Amino acid sequence: MKPTELTAGDFTEHSDPYALFGLWLADAEASEINDPNAMSVASVDANGMPDVRVLLLKGFDSDGFVFYTNFESQKGRQLLGQPRVALCFHWKSLRRQVRIRGTVELVSDSEADDYYATRPRGSRIGAWASQQSRPLPDRATLEKAVADFEAKFEGEEPPRPPHWSGFRVTPVQMEFWHDRPFRLHDRVRFDQESDGWKKTRLYP
Repeated sequence: MKPTELTAGDFTEHSDPYALFGLWLADAEASEINDPNAMSVASVDANGMPDVRVLLLKGFDSDGFVFYTNFESQKGRQLLGQPRVALCFHWKSLRRQVRIRGTVELVSDSEADDYYATRPRGSRIGAWASQQSRPLPDRATLEKAVADFEAKFEGEEPPRPPHWSGFRVTPVQMEFWHDRPFRLHDRVRFDQESDGWKKTRLYP
């Protein structure tokens, strides 16, 4: 599929950042070698120190952007304590980037259950076995935990752990960046206001 060529005029015509994101994600799915849904997720701890890591987007619509994690991980604790986040998608093959800032809330239990059930069995066992982000004395300890939970759930489907669910990011700002020659890039920012999205062209 040929990437959607969005010129400065095309940016101006788009008033819905979710629709624009959908176009770009579809292009990335056709062009990126690995994980077109990969995104950097930034959060802050109780002292305001930032953290960033790469996660996979698992869904998006007009309600926001969804990803899943262990609540007892660093990012889980940080997001529960400071429910604000920044996302960044960078699609190198397309020379495009999307930056998103917003607030987070938990997805419903039914939504988390439905997604968890689609994961490979090994990943579901891993969600039980991994004490994510905490010190691990050696690989053997993790492998034993995996084996223990395999035995515990033998002959049945592993249920979703109570400490594992999803966050939905509700954007307050979305910025689209498209590479142009001589670093004269196109940038458009959408800001959420009481009456809808306000669109602003930015200098490169």
